[in-house]
Amino acid sequence: MTQETSRREPVPARFNIARYCLAENARQRGDKTAMILVGEAGETRMSFAEADLAVRRLAAGLQGLGLPPRSRIMIRMANDADYALTYFATIAAGHVALPSSAQLTASEAEYLLSNSGAAAVAASAELAQDLQLPEGVLLLDPVLLSRLKQSEPLADYADTAADDPAYLVYTSGTTGKPKGVLHAQRAAWGRRPMHQGWLGLQESDILLHAGAFNWTYTLGVGLVDPWAVGATTVLYNGPRDVTVWPKLIERHRATLFAAVPTLYRQILKYGDVKQYDLSSLRHGCTAGEALPTALLAEWQEVMQRPLYEALGMSEISTYISTGPGMAIKPGSPGKPQPGRRIAILPVNGDDTPLPAGEIGLLAVHRSEPSLMLGYWHRPEEEAQVYRGDWFIGGDLAALDADGYLWHHGRNDDVMNAMGYRVSPAEVEAALAEHPMVQEVAVTELRVREDVSVIAAFIVPREGARSALADLDNFARDRLAAYKCPREWRFVASFPRTANGKVQRKKLAEAPLL
Repeated sequence: MTQETSRREPVPARFNIARYCLAENARQRGDKTAMILVGEAGETRMSFAEADLAVRRLAAGLQGLGLPPRSRIMIRMANDADYALTYFATIAAGHVALPSSAQLTASEAEYLLSNSGAAAVAASAELAQDLQLPEGVLLLDPVLLSRLKQSEPLADYADTAADDPAYLVYTSGTTGKPKGVLHAQRAAWGRRPMHQGWLGLQESDILLHAGAFNWTYTLGVGLVDPWAVGATTVLYNGPRDVTVWPKLIERHRATLFAAVPTLYRQILKYGDVKQYDLSSLRHGCTAGEALPTALLAEWQEVMQRPLYEALGMSEISTYISTGPGMAIKPGSPGKPQPGRRIAILPVNGDDTPLPAGEIGLLAVHRSEPSLMLGYWHRPEEEAQVYRGDWFIGGDLAALDADGYLWHHGRNDDVMNAMGYRVSPAEVEAALAEHPMVQEVAVTELRVREDVSVIAAFIVPREGARSALADLDNFARDRLAAYKCPREWRFVASFPRTANGKVQRKKLAEAPLL
């Protein structure tokens, strides 16, 4: 079964992400607020004309450094407006942006610098101090960046082709060294199906995003997408405080809010949403991890607004989602966005799509504009993810008769129980329905050298330990016996990546309650 929802407008032959996001906005709505950055010291506002000029000035300064075309420039900066400007200026200059997290250790950052062959690193003063730069790598410290930002602006953005490289991101895998995912300029054009298929994005929108600049979820949904349609984005870089989000929605009359499920849960628990005027908000958008059905129900009951989920990956961004005008099936991340071509392929087999209802590998057609150019210097791994005309990211899934996708975890996460293949996502979804379970994660746990069992790690709701005694029976009422956990562990929290994803392979290290 292949899903292809509609035809799409072809990608322009000449295309530059920075020009796409800023040039037309500067001409048509230059005085309109492009970005509001809220911090501890107050708010910083930037119009589209100001953002366009700042990016072209810095781009000219970067070009003046004499770096070879398409040089990788790593960004290791604080979570502020300069991060965004440097990202777009790098692309505007015809170079390749390498966004990185401020949370990386010096050794982790040095690996990215070395592996990418970066020609320069733009770094905040405090983040540059402990870096040992490879020979020949130029440090763009705050003093030099300040000087570059005063350059005579470029007359126009770099005349890049749609297939030219634009940015390089490194995946935060649970084992081994991170691998670089290289994206083309066309990736921004490839995001267009998200605008209506997930976000419901309009020029009049004010989108509040809860992520940091270094995250591709923020750079994409928080900047590229709203700027692509001329909308305003609101970002926050103040002290971590879950109660700030309803305040920001009220203050800025945000119409859309984007975050991960964990944050939505925390807002409902600690945000005291009833005391704020949130009438401007049309709906919430969530990605990054699966949306528990109980959280979806609670959000919709409390907020009386939809919460739209999306499924994606570093190699393509989101491509499955729910969105405005579409029925939500709790437990499903939705359907392929308009124009996406996807299929379910056999786990071990050819590239013939499976029929509805059968579980296999979720695949995206190679013609997808937002699909990566490839893995940076990882030809063997790159070869493994392509099968004929399809890219296979490793997700197990099935499509139902209505075209909704049901996710069954990662292919490499699948557990073996008494000879049966068991998806951890399926077990987690069942256990998450227990009213006393706040969070749950499931993995295969080796209890002896020759014995592995399914283990459930539970973060209980406050004061709920005694009420969880019936979990075993609860699971057996909802799952086949071979799918039920044989080991139960109660923990305060889960080990997560910097972007908040649960690290299944490290669950056994979680401290017990």
